[in-house]
Amino acid sequence: MELDLPEAVARHAAQVLRLPPGAAMTLFDGKGGEYPAQLEITGKTKARARLGEWRDVERESPLCVTLAQAVQTAEKMDFSVQKAVELGARVFQPLASRRSVMRLCGERQQKREGHWRAVALAACEQCGRNRPPEMRPVKPLEDWLAQEGRILPGLKLVFTPKAETGLSAWARTENAVREVTLLIGAEGGLDAREIAAARAVGFTPLRLGPRILRSETAGVAVLSILQNLWGDLGAED
Repeated sequence: MELDLPEAVARHAAQVLRLPPGAAMTLFDGKGGEYPAQLEITGKTKARARLGEWRDVERESPLCVTLAQAVQTAEKMDFSVQKAVELGARVFQPLASRRSVMRLCGERQQKREGHWRAVALAACEQCGRNRPPEMRPVKPLEDWLAQEGRILPGLKLVFTPKAETGLSAWARTENAVREVTLLIGAEGGLDAREIAAARAVGFTPLRLGPRILRSETAGVAVLSILQNLWGDLGAED
């Protein structure tokens, strides 16, 4: 079976990766599994792939993580999306918080959401995931908590340097975690009203340690720790 590749994929293969005709590649449709394929270059921005037999390959972590990230400035948000994908987050929920520097609405919001989906897809291609995470539209943080906070499955954690309990101490009390939602603030963190609203719907406040981490660092750190404890980070193939 032959398949014409989307223009962006064809351009990336031919002009960025400089793959020659006949190069082996792997394609996925986002529904799980993947296809071995052979590249056929048909133009500067056109290419075709000859598909092999579908392979039932699963690369998702057994730990289902939703990263609820308060919107950050452009490069920081791209970093958070990219690393969340690499570290196996299943859902990415951007939130407009009181301290978010970037304010989005209307067409500008739609463009940023489309950009984040593209960043997520590129991260999947880089790290080998064949199921892109669910990228949800931006919501006001307190509206999201009020509408969805109580019905979120599994554990719910909100991170703040002022929390009394550290992540390590908390983790020692938990066994066989399978679903968790992580709430991370923007550059200025979450304010007291947002933390109170999160606690009111069942979020547990935790701190990461003696140092205050940047917003984009905090999400990566928490995801890494939890995937190591209950997911597949460091696991044998």
